[in-house]
Amino acid sequence: QVHLVESGGGSVQAGGSLRLSCGASGLSSDCSYAMSWYRQAPGEEREFVSAIDRDGSTKYADSVQGRFTIFQDKGKNTVYLQMNSLEPEDTAMYYCKTDRIYCSYGSWQADYWGQGTQVTVSS
Repeated sequence: QVHLVESGGGSVQAGGSLRLSCGASGLSSDCSYAMSWYRQAPGEEREFVSAIDRDGSTKYADSVQGRFTIFQDKGKNTVYLQMNSLEPEDTAMYYCKTDRIYCSYGSWQADYWGQGTQVTVSS
């Protein structure tokens, strides 16, 4: 079982920055992860924010392009989301998830979700 633990959420004024982190655990240290971030505001659907694959390739939702940056640590078991120029519209619960797990013995699609961390941006 893979467990994702998120941190870094909080309250910030518009224009400020936050860095979210999400660590994956439960598998061998030989495993690495392709991971992504989603967010969900109250009463709204969960939406894609950003993703990163093992090779470092990234993708971003149009709404955060140019403001958010996703990156991983050397071990590829922790994903970060650097959020700059935050706007009130960014207020949401942010979730990380695995997209794919790469281990020495194989790789597979795996949709494990974190519990979420709240980001609140005030105007």
